Amino acid sequence: MTDALRFAWIAVFGLTIAVASPTFAAEDEIYTGTFSNTAVSGYDPVAYFREGRAVKGTDDFAYTWKGANWNFSSAENLAAFKANPENFAPQFGGYCAFAVAEGHTASADPEVWTIVDGKLYLNYNTEVRSRWKWDVPGNIAKGDKNWPGVLGR
Repeated sequence: MTDALRFAWIAVFGLTIAVASPTFAAEDEIYTGTFSNTAVSGYDPVAYFREGRAVKGTDDFAYTWKGANWNFSSAENLAAFKANPENFAPQFGGYCAFAVAEGHTASADPEVWTIVDGKLYLNYNTEVRSRWKWDVPGNIAKGDKNWPGVLGR
């Protein structure tokens, strides 16, 4: 292998590692997952409040807010979100609420959620949500203190 080819291979490999590694880039304000730009994994954030359950949204009722695509299950839910997105968007950008309380970010499962004082919180899984619920007020206070600093900006 020539020196030029070896250098090109090392450069491509290094760039791949840098792009793929989360330690080299700040997190987005709204969690959309890897290779996606859809918030809450496509679930309708308004449905948590209106239906009391996680409901998958559709591209037929979509809206872009804070650089992320948000999907809704109905025109009414889309209109409600457009009128006041802060009322319906999950806290901490949709990252796991317990992770943010602990000082870092983690993905969240839209099926693992809690509404506290009119605010939506998502967690990584049911076990993590159980740990978060041991001290909801304390974890919310820690999360509020850590947010948005945990994004690495």
